[in-house]
Amino acid sequence: MSHFFHLRPCLQTAVRLLQSDTDEARNRLYRQADEVRQRFMGNSVFIRGIVEFSNHCIRNCAYCGIRAGNNRVERYAMDLDELLETARALPASGQTTIVLQSGESPTFGDDRMGALIRRIKQETLLAVTLSVGARPRAIYQYWRDCGMDRYLIRFETSDPELYARLHPDSTLRERLDCIQDLRDLGVQVGSGFMIGVPGETVETLAENILLCRRLDLDMIGIGPFISHPETPLASAPNAYAADPEMFFKALAVLRLFNPRSHIPATTAYDAVFPGQGRDWVLQRGANVFMPNSTPGRYRKHYLLYPGKPCVDETAEQCGQCVRRRIERLGRTIGQGSGHTLRP
Repeated sequence: MSHFFHLRPCLQTAVRLLQSDTDEARNRLYRQADEVRQRFMGNSVFIRGIVEFSNHCIRNCAYCGIRAGNNRVERYAMDLDELLETARALPASGQTTIVLQSGESPTFGDDRMGALIRRIKQETLLAVTLSVGARPRAIYQYWRDCGMDRYLIRFETSDPELYARLHPDSTLRERLDCIQDLRDLGVQVGSGFMIGVPGETVETLAENILLCRRLDLDMIGIGPFISHPETPLASAPNAYAADPEMFFKALAVLRLFNPRSHIPATTAYDAVFPGQGRDWVLQRGANVFMPNSTPGRYRKHYLLYPGKPCVDETAEQCGQCVRRRIERLGRTIGQGSGHTLRP
């Protein structure tokens, strides 16, 4: 095991690793991240199917394509029966978790969500992850009691001022309080951040990684910032547009500092590096693949950023593609729920 893993995770160490600027230094970083992944997480890749069940949202995040202020979005919400049918189909393609994701909105209904969780747990062996934004602690507890296993709520940036510019109707403190509520309730918690939001520095990126470690997260999802044409940041370039390797260096350092957290190969990597991005991420520290399992007719209406891959594929096609990609890398499909490996 390289000396990298034994270094004390601190801001100076993170910045230095992120600034690896030669092929030799980068390749060494990627190799060590993959070794840490294999040592602590094994060689399996768990497949977690994302179902984007509604694009209604009350928030006006400055970068998001389904923000409330985007009047060009055709809004939708899947009904209970269609969601159950979608959930029942996931295990056939090796998906052992359903990730129910939507914009932040009360449209679907908290009680109906509770009923959906109970039905999925009764009728399948799937683990259930929700990603529907900031909610009161009492609602998180209700969903946990209905059978919710995990919750995903990204903090996006550790800088409170930068967060405020990106999210005019919420605060970083509120977001972190939600994470603490979920942790207190015994729910497995996922969070993460965007890489290269306008105004971000390498020091901010390093702080993002260190915040993930301090939060002791069960899963950490990160991916490149991609501007959407129907948002206030439409013309804003990624802060690392001149150094796209930073997207992979960030993930590798994240793995070194969080050896027991599940880290997914997020879709945005394939948007920036078509057909290869998520493969490279799996070779640089990631151990989870999250295919789009949303029914095809809804996918074009859930575009958080342009160029999102797999919009024209069926859930079955996505599932088959994922399995081929994982097997081509010499990895195995994860069996079972893929729950947290944190002690």
